[in-house]
Amino acid sequence: MRIIAGTKKGMNILPPKGNKTRPITDRVKESIFDVLYKYNLIEERFVADLFCGTGSFGLEALSRGAKEAVFVDQDRRAIEILRNNIAKANFVSQSKVVCGNAFKIGAPIGVGRKCSLVFVDPPYELSKDMGSRSRLAELLKILAEQITEDGLVVVRTEKRVNLLDSYGSLKIIDKRIWSTMAVAFFAMKKNDEQTGGNTDNSQSS
Repeated sequence: MRIIAGTKKGMNILPPKGNKTRPITDRVKESIFDVLYKYNLIEERFVADLFCGTGSFGLEALSRGAKEAVFVDQDRRAIEILRNNIAKANFVSQSKVVCGNAFKIGAPIGVGRKCSLVFVDPPYELSKDMGSRSRLAELLKILAEQITEDGLVVVRTEKRVNLLDSYGSLKIIDKRIWSTMAVAFFAMKKNDEQTGGNTDNSQSS
């Protein structure tokens, strides 16, 4: 894994140990950030990387100009490697590392602050259920209180996972599919919008 653009372009990112990683190719990561740039949500913004592993998404955002990133994961071994990656990139002063359960705390960027961008990348076995009462559904409701009005929540799951159109105050505005993975982009609903049902607005690349 490596950072693919920005001030730290080309820097290798140490991966998590073991065989439970879900590698993401440079092409897919670049495509995700191409979508995000359309919304101007990276430069000088607060971002969060939940279930961050060793920090691929958050470090990429910092390299591309994010003001500060909070990284959340409950795997202490991954957190140790993450801290090494942050130090290697000289992003210590711009990073907050939390060893905790993202399902419970969401994106704790700090008192009086809200994130403009949140990456949610749980292990696939934790994202198989995306029903209205699932753990991820409850997390999205928490994040709706922690993001800016123009913010986005980016969720990566297996392609076969069935997503609803909306969860609480968040609705899908875009969905992309690459190989066996799907990435959904959630934004805040407008005041006059209602909760919808299942979605089929995916695009393949």
